[in-house]
Amino acid sequence: MRSLYVRMCIVFCSVIVVSSLLGFLVSNIYYQAQIKSQNDAKLTGMAIEVQQFAESHPETMEDYLRSIAKLGYKIYLTDAEGESRFYGKPFRKEDLDEQQLEKVLNGQIYHGVADFPDSAFITGFFDNQLRNSIGVPVKVNNETYALFMRPDAEVQFGELRVFFAVIIGFTVLFSLGFVMISVLHVVRPITRLTTATKRISKGRYDIKLNTWRRDEIGQLASHFMIMSRELERTNRARQEFVANVSHEIESPLTSIQGFAQALQDSTLPEDERLQYLNIIDQESHRLSLLSKQLLTLSSLDYDPNSIQKKSTDLRAQLRQVVQIMEWRLTEKQLAVRLNLADISVLGDPNLLFQVWMNLLSNAIKYTPAEGSIMISAKLMEQNCIVSVSDTGEGISAEELPLIFDRFYKVDRARTHETHSSGLGLAISQKIVEAHNGTIEVTSTLGEGTTFTVTLPLL
Repeated sequence: MRSLYVRMCIVFCSVIVVSSLLGFLVSNIYYQAQIKSQNDAKLTGMAIEVQQFAESHPETMEDYLRSIAKLGYKIYLTDAEGESRFYGKPFRKEDLDEQQLEKVLNGQIYHGVADFPDSAFITGFFDNQLRNSIGVPVKVNNETYALFMRPDAEVQFGELRVFFAVIIGFTVLFSLGFVMISVLHVVRPITRLTTATKRISKGRYDIKLNTWRRDEIGQLASHFMIMSRELERTNRARQEFVANVSHEIESPLTSIQGFAQALQDSTLPEDERLQYLNIIDQESHRLSLLSKQLLTLSSLDYDPNSIQKKSTDLRAQLRQVVQIMEWRLTEKQLAVRLNLADISVLGDPNLLFQVWMNLLSNAIKYTPAEGSIMISAKLMEQNCIVSVSDTGEGISAEELPLIFDRFYKVDRARTHETHSSGLGLAISQKIVEAHNGTIEVTSTLGEGTTFTVTLPLL
């Protein structure tokens, strides 16, 4: 299997070669379409000038033709008897048609450059064939000659051709070298990303990549670093979640096991036996509640869109929650004030009921005796806003961002006494987000806490 570096090198080198071929083909097409006719006309004009000079100065025609040949032209002079002479280097191929020769001897001009057949890979300008020339008749001393001429590319462009060949050759070599270096510059960060993914697959998240680049590779490295940190945080949260679940389950199970063993003592007094049974019942209820909360969280994590929405009378639901919690409110002598508008929202009534129960339960739990709780519900634009405020102890600014984390407990000593699992607010947040809403909290130490839930009406 070829590496990405080899593949990209092959691709870029192929692009250079193909581009060069296409460039040559396009240049040849341009020569055939535009330059060839112009070149034919220019050479025809020069041949006519040579014709005129030779006819007017027959005694110096030989020297004149040799001089022109030295200037970079090939000249072929022949007569009707077949006697021919070359001035300059001979043509590569003497392939002139006899009929064309007769036409020139009869006074016509031969346009071999313009009529030279097109070829895809050979530019006609450099093809030194006799038929790729200009032919004109020349009358000297009552004899008619046919003079054919064309530029001698080797004389006119000899050094330039070598020079341009060297330029093109080194350009291609340097291009290939720079392509390989450039591809290495592109592939190296991807190789590092590959190495980083292998480290992450082994559970190592301390990944450091160069993110100073501002191109797509730099953005990829930056996002990969963010992903690595998120994976590390998720892994740490998972470990903490497992540890917290184990701790929460272990505590009631230990209590149940211990008191169950104590109940096996036949000499145990009746009042202690009833007390132990009551504790076992409470711990069992605590385990049952914990399992239900974990199942709810798992369901919302797996498919938050699986909730069954229908029109819910929010005012009636909040009143029902207060009635259910009335015995706890009475026990702590807490005053409850309701300010509820007549609102119906589209949501899962059972899950929303659980949100209000969690919020009111927390307000009762952390509000001292003879305090007060305020519950309000109002409409604002296309949203329903429900607030639950208390005059409790409040939450410190350091702990406020953490209260929606799973198993987080503001006061672990007190929550242990109240058998809190630390999942209520996490579940409430999940339920609200599943309804495309938000839940926010504001708190002041010693004054109280306010939870605000915003839900869309539709």
